[in-house]
Amino acid sequence: MKKILYILMIVLIVANLFSCTNKDEFLSKQPLGEYSEDAVWGDPALVETFVNSMYRNSLGFPFAIERLSDYSDESHFTPDWDVTNFNKSLMTSDGLQGWSTDWGNGDPTANTLHYRWDPLYANARRANIFFSRINKVPGDKAVIDNLKGQAYFMRAWTYFYLTNLYGGVPIITKVYGLNDTYNVPRNTYDECIKFIIGQVDSAAMFLTTYPVDGHVSHGAALALKARVLTYAASDLHNPAKNSVVTSGFSKADLLGYTSGDAAARWTAAKNAAKAVMDLGKYSLYKATPAAGDSVAQNFVELFTSKGTTEDILLENWTPKTDESWSGYNPGIYCGPNGYHNWGNNCPLGELVDDYEMKDGTAFDWNNAKNKANPYVKRDARFYATILYEGVQWRKRPSDVITMDPLSKIQVGHVYDKAGNMIKPGLDTREGPIENWNGGKTGYYVRKWIDTSVDPQYVKQDVPFKHIRYAEIILNYAEACIELGQNAEAIASINMIRTRAGQPQLSSSLSGDALKQAYRHERRIEFAYEDQRFWDVRRWVVGELAYHQTHGVDVRYVTSATAVDTYRKADGTTYGDPIITKQEVGGDARAFDKKIYFFPIMRTEMNKNTDLIQNPGY
Repeated sequence: MKKILYILMIVLIVANLFSCTNKDEFLSKQPLGEYSEDAVWGDPALVETFVNSMYRNSLGFPFAIERLSDYSDESHFTPDWDVTNFNKSLMTSDGLQGWSTDWGNGDPTANTLHYRWDPLYANARRANIFFSRINKVPGDKAVIDNLKGQAYFMRAWTYFYLTNLYGGVPIITKVYGLNDTYNVPRNTYDECIKFIIGQVDSAAMFLTTYPVDGHVSHGAALALKARVLTYAASDLHNPAKNSVVTSGFSKADLLGYTSGDAAARWTAAKNAAKAVMDLGKYSLYKATPAAGDSVAQNFVELFTSKGTTEDILLENWTPKTDESWSGYNPGIYCGPNGYHNWGNNCPLGELVDDYEMKDGTAFDWNNAKNKANPYVKRDARFYATILYEGVQWRKRPSDVITMDPLSKIQVGHVYDKAGNMIKPGLDTREGPIENWNGGKTGYYVRKWIDTSVDPQYVKQDVPFKHIRYAEIILNYAEACIELGQNAEAIASINMIRTRAGQPQLSSSLSGDALKQAYRHERRIEFAYEDQRFWDVRRWVVGELAYHQTHGVDVRYVTSATAVDTYRKADGTTYGDPIITKQEVGGDARAFDKKIYFFPIMRTEMNKNTDLIQNPGY
């Protein structure tokens, strides 16, 4: 034992001598896996990595387990997670309800966690650090200029969402240190929009290429400018139309314009959209469907593609983007529980019912023909977006296929003549497969889902389309409507309808009828694309979107008192389905005008006493 202790003492002495001898050399080494500040700003490749990190902080996680659609009249979030309370307008300066909940699982609510004061300003700080150092970075001028363009774009994007959420906010372009004073007042909404447009113009100047690989481009900068100006010209910021928001608030200039010409603002928005159109770089995917085309399949291809001529800004994902599976896997998040998926973000009946009939007439539950066959001869975009009772879907998993060899969606129940439920569908909350993951609306999401992979085991690599050319066309149409240029507006909207296989709008449409037709088109075209949440606010139509929601009840009635399967062996059903509109239990939403803008958190107000709180909080 003593011999062992003696050997250990010798080893420790030698090790100590060695460490002392090499102390200076050791201290001068860089930590493995880390880079010093000087190393980063001395190497263009590391600066590029720094800029790349701003993409995720700006663009967020649109394929997260919660979707922005859950906070508007598009979808219902099955687990709830306090989303219901947000949709009842119960947010305060001390909490945003489900919007800001971190459930400790790799931020499963990452998409909405991203849209808040703290993370957005953290990203603005990264941009400010970049601009404080970039002019001393060595390297090829074209490379450095491109990095500048990307950083200008990301700072513009970040402030755009800050103004969408809060109105005018402090414009910060310096890098604050620990000993600096943080009391900074809010800039007016007008000042913020001018700042954002300046950033976008700078981005466009430095970005000279048109990649469709997830990086921003010259076209993306011009497209963002068109979006910003469209939002800024909208009713929410128009002093002639936003009194419901600004009445009684002494600082209306924080929430919108208080002077100026609304027509001039819409003209700027129109010109910005036209500038993108005039590039000649983008076009609608399969703008004029061929005679033998399945228009619905064209849309499926568009939303499961890796990039088309329609795409202006993509956010790419790979199966290894998030090893924990918590931040990206739309197939498993949204798919039916009868496929061992989680059944979230389920389409609301309000969205489903807004899809027109194939002949362009409105769907109506009071129309006996519509009610008897609600899923027949609808707008092709319906079939590319919604999963509904009886539609063919991907092959059932091996442990479920014997219960449904046809692999058709089952969201209904079989009843006997006495009204007793005797067989639930596989994709319901009473079914035998993970019933707790069953949706509550009678619908599931089709859009964005790649059916070639089983999301139980494989992540898809479908990119999210943040900006596509269809938006530019519709932004242009909206500006034309507001300027009274109806013929131009109708021609633009009809481009979108032609691609969808829907009848043309009448050339005689005008006034509010034309505006409502436009808003309908935008709702359908951009379902589940993170547009509706903002559109409801900028149009000041919150009361139309927040109310008791609906889904469907699907049932079959048989004379038998028990059945073995949901469908008969030959695939037929127990009579025609009886489909009725019904309320989604526990989802009675309510609108308060205060939620047109978010509250600045009390913690921020305490840190910066120059801030003025938004009305209602």
